Amino acid sequence: MLEQLDRQLFLFINSSNSPFFDQVMHALSGKLIWVPLYLSILIYLGITYKRKFLIILIFIILAATLADQSSVLVKNIVQRLRPCNDPALKGLIHLVNGECGGLLGFVSSHATNSFDVALLSLLFIKKRWYTISIIVWALVIGYSRIYLGVHYPGDVLCGSLLGAFIGWSMYQLYILTDNIILQDKPYFNSSSNRPPSPLKGG
Repeated sequence: MLEQLDRQLFLFINSSNSPFFDQVMHALSGKLIWVPLYLSILIYLGITYKRKFLIILIFIILAATLADQSSVLVKNIVQRLRPCNDPALKGLIHLVNGECGGLLGFVSSHATNSFDVALLSLLFIKKRWYTISIIVWALVIGYSRIYLGVHYPGDVLCGSLLGAFIGWSMYQLYILTDNIILQDKPYFNSSSNRPPSPLKGG
């Protein structure tokens, strides 16, 4: 029943198309177009966190690698065909520029990666305008994959949850690392908190 609902929702979204939005969604679904966004996030984090940035960068790289590889792993385990490769939907799909991608679609790597970026970065940046903007960005990326005919809504939804979980987990791991290794020790840095000298009377 869920699979049938997933197909019906996919066909509804995929059929709501136009030549203009074909090109818009195709562009939004690209990878290179978002390089300036990623660089802007990294520059902001570098300016904001200064000496902690290198450690943060390590966790960002780990999160990105884990998100990308875990989506591939799930694809190989679940073995669900992309809608554009599904014989049951042959002739029913609006495929933009004839691009289908790989054979398997669950989960969406685009959705996994974009929600990983969104969750991890918003936890570091913590500004309302940024939180709203980056979540909308990730949602649009996920929607574009359905519009283009290469993923079911379920592929995108589960990929989004996987990416968000990875981003959140990496942030928690960073916090743990920060508390153990990076945190300043004010007890010994502040003269007011310094232990009393044994040479002074008490």
